[in-house]
Amino acid sequence: MRRALTALIAVTAVALGTAACGGGSTDEPGGQDISSGSRHLKLVAYAVPKPGYDAIIPAFRATADGRGVGFAQSYGASGDQSRKVARRVPADVVNFSVEPDIARLVKEGVVAEDWKSQALNSSTPFGSVVALVVRKGNPKNIHDWDDLLKPGVQVITPNPGSSGSAKWNLLAPFAAKSDGGRNRQAGLDYIGELVRDHVRVQPKSGREATTAFEQGQGDVLISYENEAIMLDRANATAPRGQQVEYVIPPQTFKIENPVAVTTTSEDPRAARSFVDFLFTPTAQRLWARAGFRPVDDAVAAETADLFPGRITRLWTISDLGKVLGRDTAAAGDGKDLTGWKAVDAALFGADGAVTEIYTAGGRK
Repeated sequence: MRRALTALIAVTAVALGTAACGGGSTDEPGGQDISSGSRHLKLVAYAVPKPGYDAIIPAFRATADGRGVGFAQSYGASGDQSRKVARRVPADVVNFSVEPDIARLVKEGVVAEDWKSQALNSSTPFGSVVALVVRKGNPKNIHDWDDLLKPGVQVITPNPGSSGSAKWNLLAPFAAKSDGGRNRQAGLDYIGELVRDHVRVQPKSGREATTAFEQGQGDVLISYENEAIMLDRANATAPRGQQVEYVIPPQTFKIENPVAVTTTSEDPRAARSFVDFLFTPTAQRLWARAGFRPVDDAVAAETADLFPGRITRLWTISDLGKVLGRDTAAAGDGKDLTGWKAVDAALFGADGAVTEIYTAGGRK
């Protein structure tokens, strides 16, 4: 009996240890078991869309294509997640914050070169805009980008070296202050002052930044609108000192978060079915309820009241890339860089201007 009991304890310990090493996967969103099935998909994503997937995965499993498909999930900082998959951490579907994190996988042969044409809307099933989250009552009177530079205002935003959301967060004021990159130095001067005088902590991911703000750090959180919405909802019944609200600056940035099926998927048919499902009206409504802007025009119109705020200018990666990529042909293949290639080279790459600002602590 003693030997049997010892063996039972050992087996239980192994089982618990295995469960604890799930790499951040969540098997029961909303109390529903999503891990069981005769087929399995591994979703590796950046941290922010987890609330959306918590609703969408069970909905997919209820369809004919999704029946019997179990899921394992991993969420984290976009750049970190991309590098893991590049090192061959198993993944069937990836969803990252920025396109360069998928481009890395194309270079490594983990995602096909034509991935953007494999699904609707350049394989981007939802979006958001950059928002400013403040304490309830907006005690610092924050409404626009200049307000972040007021004396004493402390700002929370992740580090762009690890977080895709950090790049979006910085692109919004950069575009607004530089007129879409036309006055590049004005945009960089703003970023430098923000980082030097107002950013005190630099979490690794958008979700970690939200957690830091929830814990009382900072006066303003630069974030995705969907994070702001979920945070506002979650804290609605909390003591007033813990409640938040958010504002959408008149000029902000369109956030586009791409998804792709990997070339290493063990079940590419199920993976493709899941990605296609993300664009259906059913999934689009679920994205909207989770705070993400639908890309289906009909669903976007139907759910417009979920996204308050008046935007006078919504900058895009395409806008910025056209300007920042001018006269770059000589350094490339004879064509000017566009889109994320131009933006990353100018701002976030190893020699990018924003990278240099962060390396110097904003003192460049």
